[in-house]
Amino acid sequence: MGYGMGRETAGNKVVMRTVVLTSPDANLRSRLRQELTALRWKVREAAGGAEAIALLGEQGAEAMVLDSVLPDLKVSEFAAQMRIRHPGMELLRIDGSADEAGVRGPRRNELLHALRQAQQDTHSSLGVGESAAWTLAPVTVPQISATDRLVPGDERADAAQEMAALLCGRSATRPGRNTRPALAKQEEPATIAMEAIEKEADSSSASEAQSVGVSLVGTKSPEQAALCEEQAVEQWPRGTPVPLPEMVGQSQPMLELARLIRLVAPRLTTVLIEGETGTGKELIARAVHLLSPRSNKPFVVLNCAAIPETLLEAELFGHTRGAFTGAVQSRTGRIEAAHGGTLFLDEIGEMPLALQAKMLRFLESGELQRVGDNELVHVVVRVVAATHEPLQQRAAEHAFRLDLYHRLAVFPVSAPALREHMEDVLLLAAHLLSKLGEEMPVKRLSPGAAQKLMEHHWPGNVRELAHVLERATILAEDRREIARNEIRF
Repeated sequence: MGYGMGRETAGNKVVMRTVVLTSPDANLRSRLRQELTALRWKVREAAGGAEAIALLGEQGAEAMVLDSVLPDLKVSEFAAQMRIRHPGMELLRIDGSADEAGVRGPRRNELLHALRQAQQDTHSSLGVGESAAWTLAPVTVPQISATDRLVPGDERADAAQEMAALLCGRSATRPGRNTRPALAKQEEPATIAMEAIEKEADSSSASEAQSVGVSLVGTKSPEQAALCEEQAVEQWPRGTPVPLPEMVGQSQPMLELARLIRLVAPRLTTVLIEGETGTGKELIARAVHLLSPRSNKPFVVLNCAAIPETLLEAELFGHTRGAFTGAVQSRTGRIEAAHGGTLFLDEIGEMPLALQAKMLRFLESGELQRVGDNELVHVVVRVVAATHEPLQQRAAEHAFRLDLYHRLAVFPVSAPALREHMEDVLLLAAHLLSKLGEEMPVKRLSPGAAQKLMEHHWPGNVRELAHVLERATILAEDRREIARNEIRF
């Protein structure tokens, strides 16, 4: 049984000093990334087999570090297919053992050193000895994977390839391969939804959104994307430890946030993200977009507080030539630019009351009218809004339209403040330090510095943490370890 992929092509040749970390343990991946970045490796991360396939489909790698368990595939099947698909890539297991049938890379010792260091760091913080650290499995995964819930067990490899194709924004249908037969009515709706998405994964044409600097990756039509979203109703069980894309955290508030986002992402439902400044509301909005069937369409951001009130209407809805002084040519608005994709309205509470009525009209009808134009334009777009203000309270004070609030808050989501999930502080710190290591030598926290981070209240949330660590990295100069007195608030 294979994944439906041919031999290595010119598009994914081996890229030297590039490694793919394939593990469901985000904490271990973060520590490995920190160690390997310090050794001048370019690191890409995958939480499962399907994501690793997608990454390697875009660009090859010199090596892969593979966990002992994967949430969506059997490790033995996945490793066998990696040997066939990427014969020039070295395959190392998380316990340091190498694939005897595979190639030996010239920098295996660097990978083994990083593996051992990451394992020791992980378990030394828990008081576990070195021998145990090298042999214990890094993570416990559910016995029933998401792929198992979608298709019968003997088709797990095909399902993983199809999910990888969706991540890459291309069709999973292979030449000469028939799609799976139609399912009986009693089978899970998620399976039907995935098949509908696969059929619509390819189409044509680029949007005129490129005129306002929006990059388009995929080619599904907006109508097809909307249909896919209505059909995509995959169920994610409560407590499944699957973090959101680009977000770090294994605490209960973050896992609950991930569960809610994964429930709503496949639908066209409007989402309202509420939370303090610096909690990562835009990252949550991007996760909603990335986990939806329209992830290969534009994700357009508009900060309602950053644009003058007199220009906000034209920025949102667009305008025709001569609509107002200075309008020397027609311009597509942000809503139209997001046609087929997702529109993220940040700081929606700052939108003027007069414009809120027009926004409400668009949300109800899907039609907009450019400034200075009499024609109505139909737009298919998913709206995600965010605010740091209590919109319901503002609506009660008549500072925000109550009907618009109810239209936006169809599915409200709360971004937890950092003080509400302090157990993620050190994990976030390791992640942020590894990102800083892309531009300067990688630093690590001393025990005193880590304790000082845990003692702080973090009124500025994750944004404040990022700034504190950047300041500490500079103060540490050439030393690899950040001292307690270099953590300054």
